[in-house]
Amino acid sequence: MDVLTMGRVGVDIYPNQSGVGLEDVTSFTKYLGGSATNVAVAAARHGRRSAVITRTGDDPLGRFVHQALQGYGVDDRFVTSVPSLATPVTLCEIFPPDHFPIYFYGRTPTAPDLQIGPGEVDLDAVRSAQIFWMTGTGLCQEPSRSATLGALEARGRRGHTVFDLDYRPMFWESREAARVHYRAALGHATVAVGNLDECETAVGTRDPEQAAAALRELGVATAIVKRGPHGVLAVDDTGSYDIPPITVEVLNGLGAGDAFGGALCHMLLSGAPLEACVRFANAAGAIVATRLACSDAMPTTAEVSTFLEESAGVR
Repeated sequence: MDVLTMGRVGVDIYPNQSGVGLEDVTSFTKYLGGSATNVAVAAARHGRRSAVITRTGDDPLGRFVHQALQGYGVDDRFVTSVPSLATPVTLCEIFPPDHFPIYFYGRTPTAPDLQIGPGEVDLDAVRSAQIFWMTGTGLCQEPSRSATLGALEARGRRGHTVFDLDYRPMFWESREAARVHYRAALGHATVAVGNLDECETAVGTRDPEQAAAALRELGVATAIVKRGPHGVLAVDDTGSYDIPPITVEVLNGLGAGDAFGGALCHMLLSGAPLEACVRFANAAGAIVATRLACSDAMPTTAEVSTFLEESAGVR
């Protein structure tokens, strides 16, 4: 496997109208969703062999998850069901350019993907994947927390082991509680990716340079700090790189981070220098921000390359 992700899955129910609250929306479309799942889809769009470790309900939406994964070319062998729970649903409101309230249903008091147990994870697959990608949400509750940390320990920092900081406050009792488990996971990761709020959860600061330094002090070789309209800061042993933003007309910003993640995986596997990896990933995220869906919106390598060329021409 090129890319093996582990974490959240669900069904996104997105409004077909923007600029209005859910109470006034008249039609919706369903899509595959969940951060770890979307990253696997995004990597597959770049021709990478990807799979996701997650769980669904034993219900029609769970069957939809399998159908969608197969349609995107993502291996679904590690997706199992929890008969007692429903597949979660996520709704959002779309108020471009920067307000996208998100509402999770079916995730309290728990969700199927938080019921991944340590004994259910194929550790040989975790060890052998060129990239293993896990998320902060997977640490918020047992048994998923123990399963995720166990997978990280079994992997032993092989290849690229990526911690997507992915902090969702509604899943935690406090930021401080999350920080304890984030720090435990960071000791097993080689790459950390997060926005300023997520970095504050992990290392206690929103200052990009300080956050990157703190992440590296905790053991990661590569720290990638997303700064929204101010671009991306990426730091590894070769240096510090300030990647400027790409200006686009935003339709829905919710899938941009997952597009960034899948594109980053693709470029890391290509052996490109960090600066080139992040420029490409940043462009993939910008493309998805101009589109409605998350999974359906993931661009191909050719689309990102063309977009980068056109963006350079505009500047």
